[in-house]
Amino acid sequence: MTTTPPHTHIAPTLRIASYNMRKAKGTDRQRDPDRIMRIIRGLDADIVVLQEADMRLGARPSALPLDAVQVQTGLIAVPVPGDVSIGWHGNAVLLHRQAEIVEVHHIDLPGAEPRGAMVVDADIHGVSLRIIATHLGLMRSSRRAQLSRLIAHLDERSRRPTLIAGDMNEWSQTVGLGRLAHHFTIYAPGKSFHARLPMAALDRIAMDDDFQLVDGGVVETQDAKRASDHLPIWLDFTPMVFPRPPSDT
Repeated sequence: MTTTPPHTHIAPTLRIASYNMRKAKGTDRQRDPDRIMRIIRGLDADIVVLQEADMRLGARPSALPLDAVQVQTGLIAVPVPGDVSIGWHGNAVLLHRQAEIVEVHHIDLPGAEPRGAMVVDADIHGVSLRIIATHLGLMRSSRRAQLSRLIAHLDERSRRPTLIAGDMNEWSQTVGLGRLAHHFTIYAPGKSFHARLPMAALDRIAMDDDFQLVDGGVVETQDAKRASDHLPIWLDFTPMVFPRPPSDT
C-alpha cells in the first residue's frame, strides 16, 4: 500500500451538474418538486446549476419549496433578488453546504425574450472558482448577443477560474457557440433532450484552461426521464494548479 507523503496537497475532484428542470413539470404531466429534489440529491454534486427553477408569471415564485431545498438536496441556494424564488430569470445555483460564497452578480441578457445569468464567485473545498449559470435564447442571433454580453462581463472582472453551465439551446455541435469556444472548452457529455428520446445535446458545460476534465455523463434513470423534458448532465473536474498548504516549518 502506498501512502501520501506528509504535506502533499492533493487537488480535489469537484462535480458540477446542469439541469433544466422545466418548473418541476414532468413528461408525465405531473408537477412534482419532491421528485426534482430527489434527483438533485442523487447527482452528488458540489455545484448544481438549474434552469426554469421558477414560474414564469406574476412574482415568479420558486418551482421548488424554498424551505425544503437545503433539507432535501443537501445543498444551499445562492441568494437572488427577491424572496419568493431561488431563481434569477429561471437560473439557480446550488452549492455544497461548506462552500463560501464570495460575490454574486445577476445579469440581464439581450435578446428577443427575457433572459439572464447568475455569476457566482465561490470557494469550494479550497478551490476558488467562478460559476456562470444561464439559459440561452431560442434564436441563434439572441444566443450570440447573450454570449457576447457574458464574455464582456468577464472582461470587466478580475480573472478567476471559470465554468459556464446551462441549457445552451443550440442543436449544432459545430456552429452557434463560437463566441464561447474562443475562450472555453465546451463539453456536451451526451444527449439530454428530449428526456424520453434524447436527440440533442442542448445542455452543456464550458471550462476554461484552469480546469481539467475527469469524467462526465448524462443521468438516464427512469425518474429523470419522467421528471422533466431534459436530462441532467454532470462533469467531474480538477483544478490544474492547486497550491500546497503552508509548511509547518
